[in-house]
Amino acid sequence: MPNILVTGGTGFIGSHLIDELIKEKPDSIIVVDNSYSGNSSNLRDAEKNFKHLKIYDCDASNFGALKIILSIHKIDVVFNLAVIPLPTSLYNPYTSFEINIKIVQNICELQRLNYFKTLIHFSSSEVYGTAEYIPMDEKHSLNGTTPYAASKSAGDQLIYAYHKTFGIDYSIIRPFNNYGPRQNSEKDAGVIPSILKRIANEKRITINGDGKQTRDYIHVIDVAKAAVEIYKNRKSRSKVINIGSGKQIEIGELILKICNVFNYDNITYGEERIGDVRCHQADISLANKLINYTPTSNNTMVDIIEYVRGIA
Repeated sequence: MPNILVTGGTGFIGSHLIDELIKEKPDSIIVVDNSYSGNSSNLRDAEKNFKHLKIYDCDASNFGALKIILSIHKIDVVFNLAVIPLPTSLYNPYTSFEINIKIVQNICELQRLNYFKTLIHFSSSEVYGTAEYIPMDEKHSLNGTTPYAASKSAGDQLIYAYHKTFGIDYSIIRPFNNYGPRQNSEKDAGVIPSILKRIANEKRITINGDGKQTRDYIHVIDVAKAAVEIYKNRKSRSKVINIGSGKQIEIGELILKICNVFNYDNITYGEERIGDVRCHQADISLANKLINYTPTSNNTMVDIIEYVRGIA
């Protein structure tokens, strides 16, 4: 593999992606991350295992800084995972949307100016909104219900426009709901680490709405491996590709089962979360066709609970 740049590389998915990229023995891996929701400690092992890893404490929405880094390191491919996450967009929508779009705009423009060759961009299943049909394939309507979802959808469209106008080389990955080690349990945490933290701190857990909302949970290592294969396989270019498990899990049931592991019963029901989608289930047939993708585990409720037991 050539010289690689990973934006958002100290984050949950980004750090696992770097672990997988190291196995490919690239010339170098450069990380750009301002640690908004990541942490450089996530790359502690990667730094030990790969001497050609360099981390810049830098915001990918800073065009000038990104341009200098790309110039110095002669980058071939950019994996873009830099993002302001969904929960932030519920209380700071203006800034979240602005920064997420600016990141993609910067990367597309620098690619147009030949600062690197290939873009592997991480989008989100949130762009689809609530499922109109299941499983949801890549042709599903884009009906995102949060400012975050709108920013991811707009970023995808901007990449497509740069491709059609300027011929940039790209693939877009739409991962569904990731879980696994290193998932942020602090600021804007996902469901699983958030529940585990509240149990540890003996705080009340609230199930939003009726708890019947469904998500397609996928282990983070499956996503990281798929991203590497998507880059390596030219058949993936100029395509949007779902990466999920192809299964649904009810959030309320998941929370109750996690609490049951710890014999924890301080649980209540509250109002629905604003902008929450009702149903998600990925169609992963395109990924299977292009890169022979199949999840390494079944990613069922049993798998997730076994993961929780393992860290209990």
